[in-house]
Amino acid sequence: MSGNVGHKKRLITVNAANLRHKHLYIRDHLDFFPKESIGGSTNGRKAGRPLTLHVEGLTEPIVTDIPSDAKTGKPRAFFRKRTWVRRFFETAGIHEGDVIAIERLSPRAYRIYPFENKGKSDRGIEWAWTAPPDKGPTVIELFAGCGGTALGFKWAGFRTKMAVEWDPEACETFSRNIGDRIVKSAIQQIEDFPPADVVAGGPPCQGFSNLGERVPNDPRNQLWRQFMRAVECVRPAVFVMENVPPLLRSQEYVLLTEIAQRLGYAVEGRVLNAADYGAPQLRRRAFVIGSRLGMPPWPKQTHRNPDKAPRFETAGLPPWLTVRDAIADLPREPDGKNWHIGRNPTPKSLKRYACIPAGGNRWNLPPHLMPDCWKRKTKGGTDLFGRLWWDRPSVTIRTEFYKPEKGRYLHPKENRPITHREAARLQGFPDDFEFCGRRISVGIQIGNAVPPPLARAVAVAVREHIATASRRAVGARREAAHAISKG
Repeated sequence: MSGNVGHKKRLITVNAANLRHKHLYIRDHLDFFPKESIGGSTNGRKAGRPLTLHVEGLTEPIVTDIPSDAKTGKPRAFFRKRTWVRRFFETAGIHEGDVIAIERLSPRAYRIYPFENKGKSDRGIEWAWTAPPDKGPTVIELFAGCGGTALGFKWAGFRTKMAVEWDPEACETFSRNIGDRIVKSAIQQIEDFPPADVVAGGPPCQGFSNLGERVPNDPRNQLWRQFMRAVECVRPAVFVMENVPPLLRSQEYVLLTEIAQRLGYAVEGRVLNAADYGAPQLRRRAFVIGSRLGMPPWPKQTHRNPDKAPRFETAGLPPWLTVRDAIADLPREPDGKNWHIGRNPTPKSLKRYACIPAGGNRWNLPPHLMPDCWKRKTKGGTDLFGRLWWDRPSVTIRTEFYKPEKGRYLHPKENRPITHREAARLQGFPDDFEFCGRRISVGIQIGNAVPPPLARAVAVAVREHIATASRRAVGARREAAHAISKG
């Protein structure tokens, strides 16, 4: 989600008029909503096709359209139903200057939530945890999501000292599987952090600009700064930041590196492929590792591409795990158990599914079943309406994996998209990992997570790095003491 993301998310800065009139003005963002959702005048009877708004803090989604002006016929600057805005502002504690995000989930479904709260009077949420039980290095998880990174660190022997995540359903999932040391809050509200060996997390990636470009005061660019604020506060031995590959070519990466080096960290960024580390998925992610103990550690590859001749360092490694390895034992028909849930496709969708062979895509649809927009789009989109291969890793699992029109998400054999549980397995989550929340929320949790096997590989390298530095420090102290006794 790097670069130009205006087609996925818009940001609105709340002003005094918004608060006074309890309006969420969308005048500059009307292109973000489908034209068919703009209805008649505010007093007229004809409404546009309804929009579904999933609003942070409200228990039920808001169903509304956008009215037009009775005199001019032009779209108004707000949603037709807007009494919910007052409840949203009150529940989220919105102040003047705060930033609200509107994120598109599907053509007529949107998510609305606080993106950055600058006017909070209660900044400085307190935590009062003692050291976690058991032994082992500790980690603070920022932008924790449902816990993909945390699970990998847990498998590597780390103890979660603290986690921060604003999404309540993701927090519930994290608490159920990792532990209750999680704060449901925007990171801006956390004033200080407990000591820990590692700070890890993946700040949202929407605002990264190209090298040489600077976008002053763009709120999308600030969350990586919040991550570095936590690093400066904690001064861990190592920090691990995960994000999209374009991060490493961005202006923000240059600035991040400068900040980290001033704090005494050696910094390096690399792009890692989850399939190389035991996840049955081709998912390339950028990792930035900073260390105060020496050069940043990197994980050793655990699996290799079977289509390439092995190199010296990959000789003897098992081949990439495949879709068959991950999901072949699940019931072919979704049974509704443990998020093995399906959709209710239309008869036309079923006909379309049946036309796609293994490895095929939208170009295998006959003309009478192909949407007009796909007929006009003759280039790109080779994964749209694609079918997965049994004997290859999955493509990248995104948040709308249950919609084959979004990518290569048809089951390798069955005429249906993959289920939530199948997507979770392709991410590397075990079946005993319990997801909490609505279907759409769990889809977002799964698609946004770092594959736990990839996180584990990074965590193992970091733990060995810390242990090696500790052994060297002990040895140096012993040598110094021996030299003193000799002298």
